[in-house]
Amino acid sequence: MASSSQRVEKPVSPEPQAEPGPEPGPGRELQSWQWLVFYLCFYGFMSQMRPGESFITPYLLSTAKNFTKKQVTNEITPVLSYSYLAVLVPMFLLTDYLRYKPVLLLQGLSYIAVWLLLLFGVSVLHMQFMEFFYSLTMAARIAYSSYIFSLVRPAQYQRMAGYSRSAVLLGVFTSSVLGQLLVTVGKFSFTMLNYISLAFLTFSLILAMFLKRPKRSLFFNRSEPARGEASPSELDKMHPGPGQPAGRKLCGTPLAGWRDWILVRMLRELGASLRLPQLRLWSLWWVFNSAGYYLIVFYVHILWNDIDPTNDTTKVYNGGVDAASTLLGAITAFAAGFVKIQWALWAKLIIGGVTAVQAGLIFLMHKTGSIWLCYMAFVLFRGFYQFLVPIAIFQIASSLSKELCALVFGINTFLAIVLKTIITLIVSDKRGLGLHVRSQFLVYFGYFVVLSIAYFLGAVLGTLWHFPRSHHQPLPLAQELRSPSEEKAAQVLSLQDGVLSNLQPEATTLAPEDGAWTAGPVLRDQREAKA
Repeated sequence: MASSSQRVEKPVSPEPQAEPGPEPGPGRELQSWQWLVFYLCFYGFMSQMRPGESFITPYLLSTAKNFTKKQVTNEITPVLSYSYLAVLVPMFLLTDYLRYKPVLLLQGLSYIAVWLLLLFGVSVLHMQFMEFFYSLTMAARIAYSSYIFSLVRPAQYQRMAGYSRSAVLLGVFTSSVLGQLLVTVGKFSFTMLNYISLAFLTFSLILAMFLKRPKRSLFFNRSEPARGEASPSELDKMHPGPGQPAGRKLCGTPLAGWRDWILVRMLRELGASLRLPQLRLWSLWWVFNSAGYYLIVFYVHILWNDIDPTNDTTKVYNGGVDAASTLLGAITAFAAGFVKIQWALWAKLIIGGVTAVQAGLIFLMHKTGSIWLCYMAFVLFRGFYQFLVPIAIFQIASSLSKELCALVFGINTFLAIVLKTIITLIVSDKRGLGLHVRSQFLVYFGYFVVLSIAYFLGAVLGTLWHFPRSHHQPLPLAQELRSPSEEKAAQVLSLQDGVLSNLQPEATTLAPEDGAWTAGPVLRDQREAKA
């Protein structure tokens, strides 16, 4: 029976060397996989080693650069939002088309350009170019989170994602702590800290050169079927058309070819999925709350300098606060995996409560004159956001295929960036209102208050809608309510993905899409395992 199975499978693999490909034996396969895990994790750790990152704002405002607070707030920082919006979609497409590694190299080169401009730039224009290159590094972060899934078998997705993201989190935490120790204990200048960051980034670029380049990717470089017998992908199963077996592509007429185009098929499937109320709710949360979150993160370092404009660099604790907020974010994301709630019933109320608390913390940051109170409020603000991130990832991704997960999270992130850019143009940019940083935080407080009121109103209306119907029939369980086995899957997902989206503070925060892209393959693999 075994030999017969081998004879059937043998012609299906036209290239024995193609990853993940058959290995000569289990021992060699395990050794190869362990080496791949180690190298990717080491690269992920080293790519986060930028100890000067937490101190970029005080560095620009120091005598070493001598930019004014108004220039940093209203001319330099807004460029990051505009350029990030401009490069996000092209970078996503290039990442898949070029199969990840070239984009990782571009990210490394962009990081080096950022720090060279920081060290040797002297004008506002130089700093605006610095923000542009930094936006390239932010948009390219999807390459690392997507890269790992193209190199390993589906059965290894879960562990690989957990290992790689843990390495990234550890790198962020270590980098923040190291930067704080060098400034406070070692009394290093911000300039020296940036030279150290440049050295780390050069080393991580060298590591990226030796990464293995995958032969397949999610959209443009999909695995070719061997003699028409390969297993269909998730997309091949979407609406195969009349008379077509599931998994076969439509062919023949131009109209059929157009309907079979991958993006068209994905959009059609997405339109059907939007009927799910939980998918709509959590997508809206992702767009509106993420936009507000990044507005706070991008400008909080300027607020800290406004509250405590000290010239003593040893008393600037940005690195320690970033490390603490990263750690608390990881803890709250971990705890979210153990929360067992009927989210279809209570999601709006919980989201509204968390958003209201965040609004209060923003008002505290706006009003207080104590730098330590502002530090604490920011750490808690990030912790509350991180608590909801893994829940949102599961609620959105649990009913979608891997490809649709990528599309939905990509669209949500893009819309969040669009909204953040519009608010930045109106509130922060000198061509708009050009508000002082404290006044900006008052506007952001109002923004979160409006969001919390909207969520609470939605919860009330939802309760009024369900109660009359409950007298006639049991409350229907939404697709998002999970069985015990699915609840366990959500816990595992939260462990590996919950800490993804906010690993870097300030304008350097790891974008939430990094968390998003890893959710889909894991969940699909879990569903296939159940089947």
